[in-house]
Amino acid sequence: MAARTRFAPDRGLTTRMVSTMFALGLLYVVFIAFFLVAIPKYWLAIVAIAAAFLLFQYFLSDKLTLFAMNAKEVTPEEAPELHGVIDRLCAMSDMPKPKVAIADTDVPNAFATGRNQKKAVVCCTTGILRRLDPVELEGVLAHEMSHVAHRDVAVMTIASFLGILAGLLTRMALQFGLFGGGRDRRDNNTLPVFLIVLLVSALVYAISFLLIRALSRYRELAADRAGAVLTGRPSALASALTKVSGDMAAIPTRDLRRAEPFNAFFFTPAFSKGKGFSLSHLFSTHPPLEQRLQQLSSISAQLGRGA
Repeated sequence: MAARTRFAPDRGLTTRMVSTMFALGLLYVVFIAFFLVAIPKYWLAIVAIAAAFLLFQYFLSDKLTLFAMNAKEVTPEEAPELHGVIDRLCAMSDMPKPKVAIADTDVPNAFATGRNQKKAVVCCTTGILRRLDPVELEGVLAHEMSHVAHRDVAVMTIASFLGILAGLLTRMALQFGLFGGGRDRRDNNTLPVFLIVLLVSALVYAISFLLIRALSRYRELAADRAGAVLTGRPSALASALTKVSGDMAAIPTRDLRRAEPFNAFFFTPAFSKGKGFSLSHLFSTHPPLEQRLQQLSSISAQLGRGA
């Protein structure tokens, strides 16, 4: 997945991406087959709406994310130090230079978006630029550019299709009575079909949600690993993680709530889920901080032995 760059290929990430896409694809086939039998009258319209949403998100993900984050593209003259770090990483990784943007918020974070390397955007918040030194910032940006190299954004967008479809159907069924008007709902045959479809849709949404979150957590570990190996400074990335995670506590809750919907894109989530493993981590987009730091410590030891 990281062909034509110097980011280390990650067979584990590739395997998990393929396995997740296969599982979601199989689930999708079963889901559509169910609707062909249960409600042949509406399934095509629902799939068409979901597919249109997917294409819209896929081709405009970079613009949508920047707009939602109130970020703007900056030139080398406007942000020379940030462009300098990106230029250095591009030379190290043999990647085309992405667009560079800055989001004006004190929430310390960074993210990458765009469906491929040519359409990629790497964005830092003003909060993270104020808090990190150049070496720490390089580690964070290497992490983000690893997402671009491995086509993470495109894969996650496509993988989310089934969840979008199931979620859309569940919402329409609940709010608009998709399976008939008021009289039809009282029919003895219609009501059981309505409830079964609602249950199946909710179940498919839950399964696809958990699969995508599991893939998201692994890709964050993969990006940490690839970024640390590329720069040869896992300790700098560990320092940035510790500093950013710690400084989140000083950010007003209102600002964190506003940033929380973008957690899947962020370098580190706006809200921490606590220490150690808990049920909440099954729903998290990122692995626990301790797990990320432990991995970076292991990489540091491996690099030290190889020196």
